[in-house]
This record gives sequence, C-alpha cells and structure tokens, in this order.
Amino acid sequence: MSPSSHKPSILVVDDTPDNIDVLKDALKRDCIVRPALDGATALKIASADPKPDLILLDIMMPKMDGYEVMRRLQADEDTRQIPVIFVTAISGIESELKGFKLGAVDYITKPFNPVIVRARVGTHLELREARRKLETQNRELQAKSDLLEEIVNLDSLTGISNRRHFDQVLEAEWCRAMRNNAPLSILVADIDYFKKFNDRYGHVEGDKCLRSVAQCLPSLLQRPTDLVARYGGEEFVAILPETDMKGAAQLAENWRAGVAQLRIPHDVSSVADHVTISVGYASITPAREQSSYFLVGVADEMLYQSKEKGRNLVCGKEIQPFI
Repeated sequence: MSPSSHKPSILVVDDTPDNIDVLKDALKRDCIVRPALDGATALKIASADPKPDLILLDIMMPKMDGYEVMRRLQADEDTRQIPVIFVTAISGIESELKGFKLGAVDYITKPFNPVIVRARVGTHLELREARRKLETQNRELQAKSDLLEEIVNLDSLTGISNRRHFDQVLEAEWCRAMRNNAPLSILVADIDYFKKFNDRYGHVEGDKCLRSVAQCLPSLLQRPTDLVARYGGEEFVAILPETDMKGAAQLAENWRAGVAQLRIPHDVSSVADHVTISVGYASITPAREQSSYFLVGVADEMLYQSKEKGRNLVCGKEIQPFI
C-alpha cells in the first residue's frame, strides 16, 4: 500500500482487543482502522456512512460468529459489495471453502505476519478501487450512450422525435396492442400550403413555423405514452396507444384547432390568413394478419381526404378486424 491523500477505512472485527491492536499497528500507517469487538457492532459500522472499504472479520466470536456476520453483510444491498477478509486461527480446506462460498475474498491466519497482512489488505484495496473506477467508467459510458440514443432519436430542427424513433415505437406499440387486444390509433398532420409559406416568408421563417407547430402538437396530447414525431418535411405523426376511434377523432380536432390558435400569419394560404393543418387519423385493434404500416397508410389516406375536401379539416377511419 502506498500513502495517499485519502486513507482507506478498514473495519477490524475481533473479540480479542490484543488482536485488534496487532492489526491496527500493521495497518495504521496507510489506513484508518475502525475496531469492533462483536458482530452486532460490526454490522452497525458497516451499514453506516461512510462505509468501510474493507473488513477484516474474525470467525470465532461469541454470540454471532464471523460466518453469520458475513451472511448478514451479503444479505444487505448496502453492504454486500464491501470486500471481507476472514481472520482465523482455524486451518483447513473446509473452513476456507465455507468462507469463500459465503462471499469472502481472502483469508489471513493467526498468528499475524504484519507483512502478509499489509500485502493482502493492499491487494484487495487496489482491486476495490479498480472496481470503483470501472463502475464509474461504465456509468459514464451508459450516460453517454443514453444521450447519444436520445440525440439519434430526435429531429434536429424541431427537437421532437424523428422518423427513426417513430418507426421503433410504432412496432413496439403494435406488438403490445396485439398482445393486449387493445386499440391503437395514428394521427398524420400536414401544414397547409407550406411551400407557399416558404416562398412568401423565406426558409428561416419556415423553420420557425415548423418548430412552433412541433412544440404545439405534443402539448395537446395528455398521456406520456403518446408519441409525436416529425415524419418528414412539414408532416407530423402521433402514435396513440390504447386510443379508440372516438379518442383519435377528438385529438385530431385538438391538433387542428391548436395550430390555428397559434395565429402564425400565412397571407398566401387559400384557407385562412394564418397557418393551419390538415389531419388524417385511423384506429385499429391489431391482428397478426395486418402490418403496423397498414395503419399508417390508412391514416395517410385520411389526410389526403382532408386536403381534397378543402384543408384545415380532419378525416378518419376505423379499420375493421379481419374475419
């Protein structure tokens, strides 16, 4: 062990004070030694913060022997990761095997050799520190992976889910609805005369319009299981799990009215002096003979009908199950 600014904490558990003193003398230069004369005290110290970095645990103790202390340490989520070295005068393979099966990392036999004590304690402290660093690195990598996954699933312009994420969630929700024999609905919306909007106001304003609509649409869906995504260009979609035809119709109308209430100027639109959307929706209780994109296709057909009928409208269809 080498001296450092942070001394590791060692819990020494032995019912003989002289044994604790010998171990303390061997370790005090590099470690903070915390004594315990019985198993109950040892468990209290091990459970309290800050927790020891390593435990030297005598086996032969009255009331609660080292094996029982070890069982209780292993049974507690807060203490099971603390490495334990058994300290014993008992020699024999059966005794050592029992300790290792309970979770001990090593054995030190009495009478103590200070050089051996320091070497074995040092080795296991280094291993524990290496594990801590590895766990920290794994957490950091997982956080970066989660962030990357989130970035990959977001549309860079609007900040909502993109087509890739929509495809993944749609397939998962389709399978879940099929297992649960539950309805599933899709909304598809398109900004009316968006090309004219871009030609009139420019692409910078067009991007601002897309962002405004993208912020509006999710705010009109009340459940966290609903997903809104940018499908491409000026088209947006929503996945509505456990939503029937009636619920989809209401949400589609809320979308249409909500975007109209933004009052984004659009003086070259043929339907209003502000930005509007047309919405198509479709509902189904999925069956194995059907595909999730069949549902999307029907919702898209309904969007086309909304446009054909004059835009700034909603149209929908309930898909009947195959017989």
